[in-house]
Amino acid sequence: MNYEPRLKTKYRTEMVKSLRDKFQYKSVMQVPRLTKICINQGLGDAVSDKKIIESAISEMSTITGQKAVSTKSRKDISNFKLRAGVPIGARVTLRGDRMYEFLDRLIAVALPRIRDFRGVNDKGFDGRGNYTLGVTEQIIFPEIDIDKVNKIQGMDITFVTTAEKDNEALELLKEFGIPFKNQTK
Repeated sequence: MNYEPRLKTKYRTEMVKSLRDKFQYKSVMQVPRLTKICINQGLGDAVSDKKIIESAISEMSTITGQKAVSTKSRKDISNFKLRAGVPIGARVTLRGDRMYEFLDRLIAVALPRIRDFRGVNDKGFDGRGNYTLGVTEQIIFPEIDIDKVNKIQGMDITFVTTAEKDNEALELLKEFGIPFKNQTK
C-alpha cells in the first residue's frame, strides 16, 4: 500500500496544469511549488520559567507530528534579563508528506476553528514568494487538549515556495485552499 497525501496528489494532478495555463509557463518545472513549512513560536516568558519551553515543544510536536527543537538566544540583553544560549522559543520545519498533511489539517480543521474567522490576510508575503501567517492561539488545533494547556501561545507559520513573485505564490496557496480574505479594490 503506497500512501500519498491528498494535497500532494491534488498538486500533481490538477494544480500544476491550472497554474501553468494561468501564468503561461513554458516548462512544468517553472510552476511554483511548496518546498517547506516552518512553524515558529517565540516564548519571551521562558526566560523566567523553563517549563514553558518544555510544554511548547511537546505541544508543537503533537501538532506537527515531528519533534520540535528549542531556539536559543544569541545575545545578552540585560533589560530582558536574557543571557546568550538561553532557550527562548521552539520551531519545526516540515517537508514532504508531513508538510502536506499539516497543510491539509491547517486548512480543513484548524483555521475554521478561529473565533470570528473571516479569512487569512494576504499581506503576509515577503516579496520573494514566501508567505507568513500568524496564529494567536495554539488551541485551534484539535490535537491539543485544552485542559492541559498552561498558557495560550501564538505561533508563526511560514510557507516557503519556489515562486519568484508574490502573485504566483498567492495563486499557489489559493489553489491549495487557504481561505484568503476577499479584497475589494
